[in-house]
Amino acid sequence: MAAEREEPGPAAGACPCPGDERGTAGGCRCSALPAPGHGAMEKARQRLREFDIGDRFSRLPLPRAAVLLPLMVRGGRLHLLLTVRSLQLRRSPGEVCFPGGKREDTDKDDIDTALREAKEEVGLQPEKVEVICRLMPGIDKMNNLVTPVVGFIEDTFQVTPNPDEVSEVFVVPLEYFVKPLNYKTFSYKTSSGYSTRIHCFIYHDQEHRKSFKIWGLTAHFAVFLALVIFGERPTFEVDYDLDNLFSSSENYFTNLYASIHERKKSNL
Repeated sequence: MAAEREEPGPAAGACPCPGDERGTAGGCRCSALPAPGHGAMEKARQRLREFDIGDRFSRLPLPRAAVLLPLMVRGGRLHLLLTVRSLQLRRSPGEVCFPGGKREDTDKDDIDTALREAKEEVGLQPEKVEVICRLMPGIDKMNNLVTPVVGFIEDTFQVTPNPDEVSEVFVVPLEYFVKPLNYKTFSYKTSSGYSTRIHCFIYHDQEHRKSFKIWGLTAHFAVFLALVIFGERPTFEVDYDLDNLFSSSENYFTNLYASIHERKKSNL
Protein backbone atom coordinates (compact mmCIF):
# COMPACT_ATOMS: atom_id res chain seq x y z
CA MET A 1 0.00 0.00 0.00
CA ALA A 2 1.43 3.33 -0.99
CA ALA A 3 2.17 6.23 1.29
CA GLU A 4 -0.91 8.30 0.60
CA ARG A 5 -0.77 11.82 1.93
CA GLU A 6 -0.87 10.79 2.77
CA GLU A 7 17.81 -1.83 16.49
CA PRO A 8 18.99 -3.38 19.48
CA GLY A 9 25.06 -5.01 19.48
CA PRO A 10 27.36 -3.79 16.92
CA ALA A 11 30.98 -4.50 17.62
CA ALA A 12 32.62 -1.86 19.75
CA GLY A 13 33.11 1.29 17.76
CA ALA A 14 31.11 0.03 14.80
CA CYS A 15 28.88 2.50 13.01
CA PRO A 16 25.87 1.55 10.87
CA CYS A 17 26.00 4.73 8.78
CA PRO A 18 27.13 4.42 5.17
CA GLY A 19 30.15 6.54 4.34
CA ASP A 20 28.21 9.41 2.82
CA GLU A 21 26.09 9.74 5.96
CA ARG A 22 29.02 10.44 8.28
CA GLY A 23 29.85 13.85 9.59
CA THR A 24 33.01 15.80 8.96
CA ALA A 25 36.34 14.58 10.23
CA GLY A 26 35.04 11.01 10.20
CA GLY A 27 32.55 11.69 12.96
CA CYS A 28 29.39 9.56 12.93
CA ARG A 29 26.13 11.45 12.55
CA CYS A 30 23.86 8.54 13.43
CA SER A 31 22.22 8.35 16.85
CA ALA A 32 24.18 6.60 19.59
CA LEU A 33 21.40 4.10 20.25
CA PRO A 34 21.96 0.80 22.06
CA ALA A 35 23.00 -2.22 20.04
CA PRO A 36 20.39 -4.96 19.69
CA GLY A 37 21.76 -7.74 21.84
CA HIS A 38 19.31 -10.36 23.08
CA GLY A 39 18.22 -8.22 26.04
CA ALA A 40 17.59 -5.15 23.90
CA MET A 41 15.65 -7.19 21.34
CA GLU A 42 13.42 -8.50 24.08
CA LYS A 43 12.97 -4.96 25.38
CA ALA A 44 11.84 -3.89 21.91
CA ARG A 45 9.30 -6.72 21.85
CA GLN A 46 7.99 -5.73 25.28
CA ARG A 47 7.69 -2.07 24.29
CA LEU A 48 5.80 -2.98 21.14
CA ARG A 49 3.42 -5.27 22.99
CA GLU A 50 2.60 -2.45 25.39
CA PHE A 51 1.31 -0.50 22.38
CA ASP A 52 -0.66 -3.38 20.86
CA ILE A 53 -4.19 -2.18 20.03
CA GLY A 54 -5.55 -5.65 19.23
CA ASP A 55 -9.10 -5.37 17.83
CA ARG A 56 -9.83 -2.05 19.54
CA PHE A 57 -10.97 -0.29 16.36
CA SER A 58 -12.30 -3.29 14.46
CA ARG A 59 -15.92 -2.11 14.53
CA LEU A 60 -15.39 1.31 13.00
CA PRO A 61 -17.49 1.62 9.82
CA LEU A 62 -14.58 2.17 7.43
CA PRO A 63 -13.12 -0.08 4.71
CA ARG A 64 -10.16 -1.94 6.19
CA ALA A 65 -6.59 -2.35 5.03
CA ALA A 66 -3.34 -3.38 6.69
CA VAL A 67 0.40 -3.05 6.13
CA LEU A 68 3.31 -5.08 7.47
CA LEU A 69 6.17 -3.20 9.13
CA PRO A 70 8.99 -5.78 8.74
CA LEU A 71 11.87 -5.30 11.20
CA MET A 72 15.22 -7.01 10.85
CA VAL A 73 18.66 -6.74 12.42
CA ARG A 74 21.32 -5.72 9.92
CA GLY A 75 24.80 -4.46 10.74
CA GLY A 76 23.92 -4.79 14.41
CA ARG A 77 20.91 -2.47 14.34
CA LEU A 78 17.21 -2.60 13.67
CA HIS A 79 16.22 -1.88 10.09
CA LEU A 80 12.84 -1.47 8.44
CA LEU A 81 12.03 -3.02 5.06
CA LEU A 82 10.14 -0.86 2.55
CA THR A 83 9.04 -1.23 -1.05
CA VAL A 84 8.53 1.00 -4.07
CA ARG A 85 5.24 0.64 -5.93
CA SER A 86 5.48 -0.45 -9.54
CA LEU A 87 5.23 2.29 -12.15
CA GLN A 88 2.60 0.15 -13.87
CA LEU A 89 0.10 0.67 -11.06
CA ARG A 90 -2.74 3.08 -11.61
CA ARG A 91 -2.71 4.43 -8.06
CA SER A 92 0.39 6.04 -6.49
CA PRO A 93 2.96 4.54 -8.91
CA GLY A 94 6.57 4.83 -7.78
CA GLU A 95 5.75 5.73 -4.17
CA VAL A 96 7.51 4.18 -1.18
CA CYS A 97 5.26 2.03 0.96
CA PHE A 98 5.08 -0.99 3.23
CA PRO A 99 3.83 -4.34 1.95
CA GLY A 100 0.08 -4.27 2.37
CA GLY A 101 -3.33 -3.62 0.92
CA LYS A 102 -7.06 -3.93 1.37
CA ARG A 103 -8.66 -6.68 3.38
CA GLU A 104 -10.19 -9.57 1.45
CA ASP A 105 -13.13 -11.71 2.51
CA THR A 106 -10.81 -14.64 3.23
CA ASP A 107 -8.74 -12.61 5.74
CA LYS A 108 -9.80 -13.24 9.32
CA ASP A 109 -8.13 -10.10 10.66
CA ASP A 110 -5.61 -7.32 9.94
CA ILE A 111 -2.68 -9.65 10.60
CA ASP A 112 -3.93 -12.04 7.92
CA THR A 113 -4.25 -9.15 5.49
CA ALA A 114 -0.74 -7.84 6.12
CA LEU A 115 0.88 -11.27 5.88
CA ARG A 116 -1.02 -12.23 2.74
CA GLU A 117 -0.08 -8.99 1.01
CA ALA A 118 3.60 -9.34 2.04
CA LYS A 119 3.68 -12.82 0.53
CA GLU A 120 2.06 -11.60 -2.70
CA GLU A 121 4.26 -8.52 -3.05
CA VAL A 122 7.74 -9.59 -1.90
CA GLY A 123 7.54 -13.37 -1.41
CA LEU A 124 7.67 -13.24 2.39
CA GLN A 125 6.18 -16.45 3.76
CA PRO A 126 3.82 -15.86 6.73
CA GLU A 127 5.58 -18.48 8.86
CA LYS A 128 8.82 -16.50 8.48
CA VAL A 129 7.33 -13.50 10.31
CA GLU A 130 7.32 -13.19 14.09
CA VAL A 131 4.23 -11.02 14.49
CA ILE A 132 4.57 -8.78 17.56
CA CYS A 133 1.65 -6.35 17.58
CA ARG A 134 -0.77 -4.08 15.82
CA LEU A 135 -0.09 -0.38 16.33
CA MET A 136 -2.46 2.60 16.22
CA PRO A 137 -4.12 2.73 12.79
CA GLY A 138 -4.20 5.54 10.28
CA ILE A 139 -6.69 6.65 7.64
CA ASP A 140 -5.56 7.06 4.05
CA LYS A 141 -6.91 9.48 1.43
CA MET A 142 -9.48 6.89 0.30
CA ASN A 143 -10.76 6.75 3.90
CA ASN A 144 -9.50 3.20 4.43
CA LEU A 145 -8.70 2.31 8.03
CA VAL A 146 -5.08 1.15 7.73
CA THR A 147 -3.62 -0.96 10.55
CA PRO A 148 0.17 -1.35 10.83
CA VAL A 149 1.22 -4.88 11.84
CA VAL A 150 4.75 -5.13 13.25
CA GLY A 151 6.80 -8.28 12.77
CA PHE A 152 10.42 -9.42 12.97
CA ILE A 153 11.97 -11.16 9.98
CA GLU A 154 15.40 -12.68 9.39
CA ASP A 155 18.07 -10.68 7.62
CA THR A 156 18.62 -13.75 5.43
CA PHE A 157 15.18 -13.29 3.85
CA GLN A 158 15.56 -13.37 0.05
CA VAL A 159 13.22 -10.82 -1.49
CA THR A 160 11.32 -11.88 -4.60
CA PRO A 161 9.34 -8.80 -5.65
CA ASN A 162 6.20 -9.22 -7.71
CA PRO A 163 6.99 -6.92 -10.67
CA ASP A 164 3.30 -6.16 -11.19
CA GLU A 165 3.20 -4.49 -7.78
CA VAL A 166 6.75 -3.77 -6.58
CA SER A 167 9.66 -2.25 -8.47
CA GLU A 168 12.25 -2.11 -5.65
CA VAL A 169 12.80 -3.22 -2.07
CA PHE A 170 15.20 -1.53 0.36
CA VAL A 171 15.90 -1.22 4.08
CA VAL A 172 16.39 1.82 6.29
CA PRO A 173 17.93 1.95 9.80
CA LEU A 174 15.01 2.45 12.16
CA GLU A 175 16.83 5.25 14.01
CA TYR A 176 16.69 7.30 10.80
CA PHE A 177 13.06 7.97 11.67
CA VAL A 178 13.99 9.79 14.87
CA LYS A 179 17.35 11.27 13.81
CA PRO A 180 17.20 11.81 10.04
CA LEU A 181 19.81 13.51 7.90
CA ASN A 182 17.37 14.83 5.30
CA TYR A 183 13.92 15.71 6.61
CA LYS A 184 11.16 18.23 6.06
CA THR A 185 7.58 18.61 7.19
CA PHE A 186 4.52 20.36 5.88
CA SER A 187 0.92 20.80 6.94
CA TYR A 188 -1.81 18.83 5.25
CA LYS A 189 -5.56 19.26 5.47
CA THR A 190 -7.64 16.15 4.90
CA SER A 191 -10.76 16.13 2.73
CA SER A 192 -12.72 16.42 5.97
CA GLY A 193 -10.86 19.62 6.90
CA TYR A 194 -8.67 18.08 9.64
CA SER A 195 -5.16 19.57 9.75
CA THR A 196 -2.22 17.30 10.38
CA ARG A 197 1.56 17.17 10.00
CA ILE A 198 3.14 15.31 7.10
CA HIS A 199 6.64 13.88 7.62
CA CYS A 200 8.92 13.58 4.61
CA PHE A 201 12.30 11.79 4.72
CA ILE A 202 14.88 11.52 1.97
CA TYR A 203 17.04 8.46 2.54
CA HIS A 204 20.14 7.76 0.45
CA ASP A 205 20.63 4.03 0.03
CA GLN A 206 24.15 3.01 -0.92
CA GLU A 207 23.15 -0.46 -2.06
CA HIS A 208 20.86 1.00 -4.73
CA ARG A 209 22.97 4.15 -5.12
CA LYS A 210 19.88 6.30 -5.10
CA SER A 211 17.67 8.31 -2.78
CA PHE A 212 14.18 7.35 -1.72
CA LYS A 213 11.43 9.70 -0.60
CA ILE A 214 9.49 8.32 2.36
CA TRP A 215 6.46 10.37 3.30
CA GLY A 216 2.76 10.39 4.13
CA LEU A 217 1.17 7.48 5.95
CA THR A 218 4.26 5.32 5.47
CA ALA A 219 6.45 7.91 7.21
CA HIS A 220 3.78 8.39 9.88
CA PHE A 221 3.88 4.67 10.76
CA ALA A 222 7.71 4.51 10.63
CA VAL A 223 8.06 7.49 12.98
CA PHE A 224 5.59 6.08 15.48
CA LEU A 225 7.32 2.68 15.40
CA ALA A 226 10.70 4.32 16.13
CA LEU A 227 9.20 6.41 18.95
CA VAL A 228 7.72 3.30 20.56
CA ILE A 229 10.88 1.21 20.36
CA PHE A 230 13.51 3.82 21.22
CA GLY A 231 11.51 5.92 23.67
CA GLU A 232 13.53 9.03 22.87
CA ARG A 233 12.68 12.43 21.47
CA PRO A 234 13.20 12.90 17.73
CA THR A 235 15.08 15.81 16.22
CA PHE A 236 11.81 17.15 14.76
CA GLU A 237 8.32 17.97 16.02
CA VAL A 238 5.60 15.32 16.20
CA ASP A 239 1.87 15.44 16.88
CA TYR A 240 2.14 13.51 20.15
CA ASP A 241 2.78 14.13 23.83
CA LEU A 242 5.92 12.02 24.10
CA ASP A 243 5.45 11.61 27.84
CA ASN A 244 2.07 9.99 27.18
CA LEU A 245 2.66 8.42 23.81
CA PHE A 246 -0.08 5.80 23.80
CA SER A 247 -2.90 8.04 24.99
CA SER A 248 -1.87 10.97 22.80
CA SER A 249 -1.58 8.75 19.71
CA GLU A 250 -5.05 7.41 20.44
CA ASN A 251 -6.38 10.96 20.77
CA TYR A 252 -4.72 11.88 17.47
CA PHE A 253 -6.41 8.99 15.71
CA THR A 254 -9.84 9.48 17.28
CA ASN A 255 -9.80 13.17 16.35
CA LEU A 256 -8.90 12.27 12.77
CA TYR A 257 -11.64 9.66 12.62
CA ALA A 258 -14.19 12.02 14.19
CA SER A 259 -13.46 14.67 11.56
CA ILE A 260 -14.14 12.15 8.79
CA HIS A 261 -17.24 10.75 10.50
CA GLU A 262 -18.71 14.22 10.99
CA ARG A 263 -18.10 15.08 7.36
CA LYS A 264 -19.88 11.90 6.26
CA LYS A 265 -22.87 12.75 8.44
CA SER A 266 -23.01 16.29 7.05
CA ASN A 267 -23.18 14.88 3.51
CA LEU A 268 -26.20 12.72 4.22
